[in-house]
Amino acid sequence: MTELLEKLSVCVEFGKIDIKSPYPPAMKDQEGAFELTKSALESGISPGEILEEALIPAMSRVGQKFSRNEIFVPQMLMSAKAMSSSMMHLKPYYLNGQAKRRGVFIIGTVTGDLHDIGKNLVAMMIEGAGWEIIDLGVDVSADKFMQAADKYPGAVIGLSALLTTTMENMRKTVSSLRGKNPSQKILVGGAPVTAEFCAKIGADFYSPDPQGAVEYLKTLA
Repeated sequence: MTELLEKLSVCVEFGKIDIKSPYPPAMKDQEGAFELTKSALESGISPGEILEEALIPAMSRVGQKFSRNEIFVPQMLMSAKAMSSSMMHLKPYYLNGQAKRRGVFIIGTVTGDLHDIGKNLVAMMIEGAGWEIIDLGVDVSADKFMQAADKYPGAVIGLSALLTTTMENMRKTVSSLRGKNPSQKILVGGAPVTAEFCAKIGADFYSPDPQGAVEYLKTLA
């Protein structure tokens, strides 16, 4: 069982999605995350064990390598896709309550901003860390964020902005969320965003990369 989880963890770390995937070349024609997760469940390994002992450690290693500039966005996306192929088998267990998530993370790009690559990377990394993701997409109004917060009490909210012109909308969204729930946990990120701006608008946390957000969420769950 341990060997199976180790193989799965390696597949996720290096982006081996399934047996048909040609990437990475060194693992061509080998089973990938999709097949190994199915085998693990059939062997009696619980969804929680698969998540905690294979997926989370793998995505943590990916995040750390990305933070150190040892890998870049394309490799990170391949790892995230491998993780998602594994999650296809696990999600039914979470939906029916047989397995538990660490929490709910609501994420979206703020009003007026249509960029989503950074948001998607963060969402994938946080899902790989064991959280349920509610992705509101791009150009998300403060009202939509507040509606989601009402629907998922206790959820953490992540706001993304990739343009200096939409940072003001990030500020307004934080203000609206705080006005409704002063204790709401809010993370912010994006190319023009800084720790200073995060503090200025009253958000709880800023990270320049996805791994930082994952590490912060560990302190909450």
